[in-house]
Amino acid sequence: MEHSDKTAREIYEALKANPTRARFGFGEKAILVNVDPQKAYTRTDLFKTAYETDPKQLDYVNDLARRFRALDWPVVWTYVAYMDSGEDCGVWGTRTDTPDSLQNIKFGSERAEFDDRLEIDRERDVIYCKKMPSAFFETPLSSLCVWHRVDTVVITGGSTSGCIRATAVDSLSRGYRTIVPEQCVADKHESYHFANLTDLAIKYADVLDVEEVTSWLDSRQPA
Repeated sequence: MEHSDKTAREIYEALKANPTRARFGFGEKAILVNVDPQKAYTRTDLFKTAYETDPKQLDYVNDLARRFRALDWPVVWTYVAYMDSGEDCGVWGTRTDTPDSLQNIKFGSERAEFDDRLEIDRERDVIYCKKMPSAFFETPLSSLCVWHRVDTVVITGGSTSGCIRATAVDSLSRGYRTIVPEQCVADKHESYHFANLTDLAIKYADVLDVEEVTSWLDSRQPA
């Protein structure tokens, strides 16, 4: 198919209308992994690194979290933060001349804080600090999935082209049905966002309307 004259959004919308592969589908039990919904990425009024694709993104995320808790299913929040020395940044720490970049999100800074609009239950939910794109990389997330005997991973947050994609690839690689609610992920520009939603939908995850995800969660509630 010729795509040269189409935008990333148009290509994605065409794929939604005519999917090119069968879905992985929902399993029996899911975990909600909210990837880095911290101020560095959500507060467009404060930071140049922040982004917004859907203005209701955090509302949708909060709603999913409430539904997961109602089912007594696990809810995870991740954030990125590094030591002042930068020694825990890996090779990213070599970019010392880029003040707004990832390795300069320091512990205790406003950029490392979760967005105030999020409804995090700090007594029930699980919070992980991660250092690299995937929420699975060197965190206890894999063990948590095994403990809860989940077979489905629902991923929200950002960025679509970075940490969402990396987490989805790792989720699929570990054998999980992987779900990305379209309205619950975001990126700096719609071209990156929709291009990566397209690639995720073709290869690594079911990219679904958030209403379909909430309907499935509602169907899991006891009668």
